[in-house]
Amino acid sequence: METETLALAQEMDFSTLALFARATLTVKIVMLLLMAMSFWSWSIIIQKHLSYGRARREAARFDAAFWSGEPLDELFEKTGADPRGASERIFAAGMLEWRRSHRTDGALIAGAQARIDRSMDVAIAKEAEGLTRGLSFLATTGSTAPFIGLFGTVWGIKHSFEQIAISQNTNLAVVAPGIAEALLATGIGLVAAVPAVVFYNKLNADSERILGGYESFADEFATILSRQLDAAA
Repeated sequence: METETLALAQEMDFSTLALFARATLTVKIVMLLLMAMSFWSWSIIIQKHLSYGRARREAARFDAAFWSGEPLDELFEKTGADPRGASERIFAAGMLEWRRSHRTDGALIAGAQARIDRSMDVAIAKEAEGLTRGLSFLATTGSTAPFIGLFGTVWGIKHSFEQIAISQNTNLAVVAPGIAEALLATGIGLVAAVPAVVFYNKLNADSERILGGYESFADEFATILSRQLDAAA
């Protein structure tokens, strides 16, 4: 009997594809959902890595131009009406409000400093929305994927016990395949969750550093304009 059981177990295919093929419909749906979540998470991770790299390079390039000593009006003219980078858009928002705050006789409209600050804050908020878009999906995947996988495992084990009861056979060759199929769901859940959690923390920290740089630039730019406002007054 033991020899027959061992031979049956050796003939059983325990590869990932075979386990997926033998799983019940519910467990298959769970696995496909987890694989889709993992694929989408990796697409977000790669896209954010590339976009954050571009944002850092653009910020460094614009900072060099801003602190080069070139007059702000000339820099604004070079930036144009459609700035390419985030730092340029924040700068353009402040400069546009600065120009709008001058009357036709050259005098300043009251409250110019507050309006300039608000304009740059709005620009920073828009950039923050773009930087953090998609990170919530990584957080959701990291927190829910293990439990979705666990649901698949519980369902698979339940089905295995039902098959044992029907066949009235508790041989390892009968029990092991069903348990292996069920545990595969938890494994896929962990494969989806772990990278999502790790990269969510990293990308969230990266986005906060980039936004911190934007806010520091906006504060420095506002200080420069404040000195000009005080001189004009």
